[in-house]
Amino acid sequence: MSSFSQTKRQLEQQRKKLKKEISQVNTLLFNAQRKEKNVLEDLKDLNQKIAVRFALIEIINAETTLLATAIIKNKKEIEKLEKELALLKADYARMIFKSYKSKSQQSRLMFVLSSQNFQQAYKRLQYMKQYTSFRKKQGEAIGVQTDIVRKMNDSLFFQKQLKDTLMLSEQDQKEKIELDKKDKEKLITTIKKKESKYRREIQNKIKAEKRLAKKIDKIIREEIAKANRLAREKLKNSSKSINKNEFVLSPEARALAAKFELNKGKLPWPIEEGLITRRFGKQPHPTFPGITINSTGLHMVTRRGKSAAAIFDGNILNILVTSEGKKNILIQHGNYITSYNNLDKLYVRKGDVVKTGEKIGQIFTDKVSGKTTLIFVLYKNTTKLNPSSWILKR
Repeated sequence: MSSFSQTKRQLEQQRKKLKKEISQVNTLLFNAQRKEKNVLEDLKDLNQKIAVRFALIEIINAETTLLATAIIKNKKEIEKLEKELALLKADYARMIFKSYKSKSQQSRLMFVLSSQNFQQAYKRLQYMKQYTSFRKKQGEAIGVQTDIVRKMNDSLFFQKQLKDTLMLSEQDQKEKIELDKKDKEKLITTIKKKESKYRREIQNKIKAEKRLAKKIDKIIREEIAKANRLAREKLKNSSKSINKNEFVLSPEARALAAKFELNKGKLPWPIEEGLITRRFGKQPHPTFPGITINSTGLHMVTRRGKSAAAIFDGNILNILVTSEGKKNILIQHGNYITSYNNLDKLYVRKGDVVKTGEKIGQIFTDKVSGKTTLIFVLYKNTTKLNPSSWILKR
């Protein structure tokens, strides 16, 4: 039962998490105030919502299967307990009948007095005491067994109710998916009418993202070169070689990097609340087949007016401002760098020391889509890492 409880609890937690994610998708993606309709964004958001709903249905199915197995097991256990209870009651009834037949004090006394000697009389007296004690225990055992059966039946009733509720929830999600699919078909029809236009828009956006990524990569290489020039001066008489793509770390910086590594998988999110709309690495475009995206980090959507926060202690390595006025902050944590892109207002300057959780800037809200998106990237020297492996699971 403990294994069942643990698995059931894990599934419940996953179901709650997915329901929360659907709520966030509706709030952050579909209820965002926007100046104009963007079919590509709408289709991408709809795909994400449908994917989350399918994941929720899978979890509900797993919960329902687990409960169905538990119900069958409980029914068998109840049948076994009821048989045992029936035997206990039958034995007890026979005992009561025998006791009734020989209940008079005279018959009991005669049973003792008719003994052939004192030892036999003593044994008969002890037997009578043991018989009375056994009858009392048998009555108590019936009470305990009756209580166990009652609790098992209550548990079975609750499990059946929960299973029915989950099945209704599953049906509700399936109906909503069908509605979402109809909306999706309408959007696809709209996109197909101007496919070449939308395809160009996507490709231009991908090119712009690549240009920005190259600028950030260049800044990081320049910062490494600058830091290593200083280190080279200190190591004039040292035979130690310096890798141009790696920071030469001071003992303090090395200790900070070690702490950063120890917190892998436990680092906080750079936003208080929100959801990931794009994962790290190569992936097919969510709306156009044949187009591949190479995502440098995580795209995180949050509420309008929210700020980005440093995920670990460090210092502001550099700040990049794009031609559109959007800002990117690079924070150094030894030989690790975290990048916070798509910021509007800044709360820090280059060279500032920041602490874990400290707010560094307000995230930009797109006036057309109405979305507030942070692009979060993680580096070790010049190598990009998957941030999902480093931050806490939500």
